[in-house]
Amino acid sequence: MVKIRLKRAGRKKLPVYQIVAADARSPRDGKFLEVIGHYQPTAKPHAVTIKKDRVIYWMQTGAQPTDTVRSLIRTTGLLYEMRLQKMGRSEAEISAEMDRWQLQQTERRQKRLALKSRRRSAKKEAEAKAATGGEA
Repeated sequence: MVKIRLKRAGRKKLPVYQIVAADARSPRDGKFLEVIGHYQPTAKPHAVTIKKDRVIYWMQTGAQPTDTVRSLIRTTGLLYEMRLQKMGRSEAEISAEMDRWQLQQTERRQKRLALKSRRRSAKKEAEAKAATGGEA
C-alpha cells in the first residue's frame, strides 16, 4: 500500500518536511516513490507547497494520506476541490467555489488573530492589575 506522508529533513531543532508518496513498509526517512510537496512548520505562518496534480494522481491510484498530511492538504483546499470534481462540477463552477472558499478561510484566519490579540491584551491588563495590588 502506498502512503502519502512526511519525510523529515532540515537540521536539529529546525525541521523541514518533504511530502512524499512512499511504500507503507519503508521507514520514515527511507525509500520513497516521489516528492509531491514541502512543509515548513517553523515559518510564520507555516508554509505548505503541494504539487496538486501529483497528489490527485496518487490519491486516485489508492494512496492513503496520513492524518497530518490530510490536514495539510485540507488547508490548501485540495480535498474540497477533489470533492467538487467527483460531484461532476464544471471547471468554472469549481474555480468560483474555490474563490469563495479562499475568502472564507481568510476571514476565519483574521477572526482567530483578532480573538488572540484580545485575549493577549486582557491577560496583560489582568497581570498589570495584579502587580499593582488590585488598584486601578
